[in-house]
Amino acid sequence: MSGKVIPMRMTAFDNQSHGVSRRGLLAAGAAALGAGVVGTATASEVPFFQRRKQPVGIQLYSLGPDLAKELDTQLATVAKIGFRTVELAGYLGRTPSDLRAAFDKHGLVCPSAHISPKGPNGFSGDLGKLADELHVIGVKSAIMPIFYIPERMGAADLRQAGVQMTADEWKWNADFLNEKAAILKKAGILAGYHNHNFEFAPLKDAKGGETTGMDILLKGTDPSLVTFELDAGWVTAAGQDPFALLKAYPGRFTQMHVKDVKPSTKPNFELRQDPTEVGSGMIDWKRLLPAAYDAGIRGFYYEQEPPFAYTRLESAKISFDYLAKVVA
Repeated sequence: MSGKVIPMRMTAFDNQSHGVSRRGLLAAGAAALGAGVVGTATASEVPFFQRRKQPVGIQLYSLGPDLAKELDTQLATVAKIGFRTVELAGYLGRTPSDLRAAFDKHGLVCPSAHISPKGPNGFSGDLGKLADELHVIGVKSAIMPIFYIPERMGAADLRQAGVQMTADEWKWNADFLNEKAAILKKAGILAGYHNHNFEFAPLKDAKGGETTGMDILLKGTDPSLVTFELDAGWVTAAGQDPFALLKAYPGRFTQMHVKDVKPSTKPNFELRQDPTEVGSGMIDWKRLLPAAYDAGIRGFYYEQEPPFAYTRLESAKISFDYLAKVVA
């Protein structure tokens, strides 16, 4: 700005050897104001992630089963695309040390991981051991990607299990999250929950009022222990408004899956959506990204469900390129 203002200050002498004319001062002031306006306009045109100093991450589930077979090659491509953070969905058949070495090799960090609610390596297992493994990888947030399916359902289809959940079973899941999160917090790991669309199926609470599994989880978990990862695509597939959800529960969501769906997606609670690359669907990212940031979200991970119109890595690049340039 000084480069534009100083010449104006020089003309302010207006052929006078002493003192500054009123005309010169007005001109100098106008130049300074104009430079300020230009500076503001320039800042507003900086892409969202660059302006907020947030990396664009990727949930590695997006890359499918081939990732485990070609871990080094695919991580190299992920890094070349421009992603800097990744979120795990399982250990990909590797040890925590192997994963850390692979991420380090390609300049990637892994601050978050999806951890199953069941099994020896899940929320039901040895949480001390789990925390130690996550620390090796560099993970700070352990996210439960699905509810704990009640034993009464056996091996029920997940699409049906989600809509068969009762209010009491959702309350049990909230208590389960509180219990496990308290243990993990002492070990330096933040626990959380990731939504799909069956959490939004309508239910009756104990008093006969209207509620949903998502409401029960959000109201029944301790905000000092349990965080949430908002999957924008699944919220939209449920016919819900992610803006309204963020507004209704300020501060509860700290991570987000940046997932888009086509306008042809019909509202449902049974894991159905018409997926597409980010920026090609019905979600208004120019509004949602800043709204999510203002609500406290700091972990943004691209994710896409199958089927894919391109290869999975090509879709990841299309979405990354959009997110890297979007002004919001």
